[in-house]
Amino acid sequence: MAIFTFMKPLISVENLNIAFQNQDTENQVVFDVNFEIFPNQIVGIVGESGSGKSVTSMAMMGLLPEKITQVSGTIRYNTIDLTSLEPKELRKIVGKEISMIFQEPMTSLNPSLTCGEQVAEVLELHTNLTKKEIKADVLELFQKVKLPRAEKMMGQYPHELSGGQKQRVMIAMAIACKPKLLIADEPTTALDVRVQHEIILLLKELQQETEMSILFISHDLALMAEIADQVIVMQKGKIVEQGKVQDLFLHPKEIYTKALLNAKPKLNIRLKELPSVASYLQENFKEEVYSETERAVFHKKIYSQKPLLSVKNLKTYYTSKNNWFTKASVVKGVDGVSFDVYQGETIGLVGESGSGKSTIGRTILGLENATAGEIWYNGINLLSLKNSERKKFRQEIQLIFQDPYSSLNPILKVGAAILEPMEKHNILNSKKERKAYIYNLLEKVGLEKEHYDRYPHEFSGGQRQRIGIARALALQPKLIICDESVSALDVSVQAQVLNLLNQLKQEFHFTYIFISHDLSIVKFMSDQLIVLNQGKIEEIGDADQLYNQPQTAYTKALIQAIPKGI
Repeated sequence: MAIFTFMKPLISVENLNIAFQNQDTENQVVFDVNFEIFPNQIVGIVGESGSGKSVTSMAMMGLLPEKITQVSGTIRYNTIDLTSLEPKELRKIVGKEISMIFQEPMTSLNPSLTCGEQVAEVLELHTNLTKKEIKADVLELFQKVKLPRAEKMMGQYPHELSGGQKQRVMIAMAIACKPKLLIADEPTTALDVRVQHEIILLLKELQQETEMSILFISHDLALMAEIADQVIVMQKGKIVEQGKVQDLFLHPKEIYTKALLNAKPKLNIRLKELPSVASYLQENFKEEVYSETERAVFHKKIYSQKPLLSVKNLKTYYTSKNNWFTKASVVKGVDGVSFDVYQGETIGLVGESGSGKSTIGRTILGLENATAGEIWYNGINLLSLKNSERKKFRQEIQLIFQDPYSSLNPILKVGAAILEPMEKHNILNSKKERKAYIYNLLEKVGLEKEHYDRYPHEFSGGQRQRIGIARALALQPKLIICDESVSALDVSVQAQVLNLLNQLKQEFHFTYIFISHDLSIVKFMSDQLIVLNQGKIEEIGDADQLYNQPQTAYTKALIQAIPKGI
């Protein structure tokens, strides 16, 4: 770790306050924030959604909307106060000497330009290089961020790349002008653990090679331990603690920091309930361990029944074309998968992006067409039914989506979005009964009756996920497929949603298929665990046994990639 005692800071943030103006009201979101970033240093900012970490970084880049934002304080880059610069002067620094990697590369990249063109644009804007020199630089950048077939990737569009590859293009764009400071805002949140690990290693390697400074923003303290020298902990717009990463992990001073550290599922023990930040801050909170004896009794009960769902030799293939001139190729999304799911069980599907886990869920639901195989649900082969015959089973098998915002209609109020499928499937007898039932559901998932008449954009990410859960429950299903349903949430909200799913499972005797790329979460939720790799089952077995004694190199690599902190 570098020593910064005698250096001048590269960035000094002094008494930063940020407020948003909404009609006649002012909402302050950042309060008197002070920190420094030195040359050749990696500083992390960690905190829950709404803690002010991303807003602070946007202020540093001058990206906050001027008309509705009040910013006071100083953001000093070397000797220049960035807050006092005119937009034209600021653009000479931002993008060239200070650059940023955004959280979601798909929405940050232009879908109508090739990846090479988008990186070239940055060099055209900030350098005097010729077109030939820019092309050579882009190729070198793609090679530096370890994109496979770099020259071919330059001519491809964002939709043709995987999530990890798109994020590497964003990194190439951010480092194109050799910045002094790179701001990485949640750059690995939606990526699977192995790709996340690769991106972290890549950023560290680039930082050591170029000696640039990095401001790394995340909600995951365990991930922060893998990259940062110093860590700043933010809560509700204020810095509650900051210091060296080892000190913060081994000797946290503030109870909020301890709460963040404890919100992630523990890998060595199985808790009955994850401690969210809110529950950890309660004086009477106590962790309860789910014992092996309790688990064995439960498993004896559920595995003595016939399976609720049996998937037999399932194959889901796609026909893929690169362009008009290439021959069609077959992509084996799911390739000969078989497993049973029992009433009251949670079975976990885990694997990297492209492993086939979501395709299995979508094929069970009838959202994808199976190429071959059988899916038996309560003694009926779903694949033998016509679409009109599957209506009943669509009610009994429900899906909780990964991104609740895009799955909710923005022009429908929450109550109407939940009511609509209930009316379609004739759940209950009247609108009055349905409305009362929805009120009850909203309260069960931790929302309020008043939320019935609000729109999706009026809720936080965690609240929208609860709405998605309420909508799935409204049809009174027997089997719920959770497809990456907590991957985009911060660790504390994630803990709350996972606890909620388990509570509802006990109350309503639900059965879950829980899909995720995060093995630590799947292990906490699951009775049985299926590890998928390129459409095939790599390994299957009891979740705890499989984690403690993995049999294949692939499973061992997935476990090794889980951020474990210090």
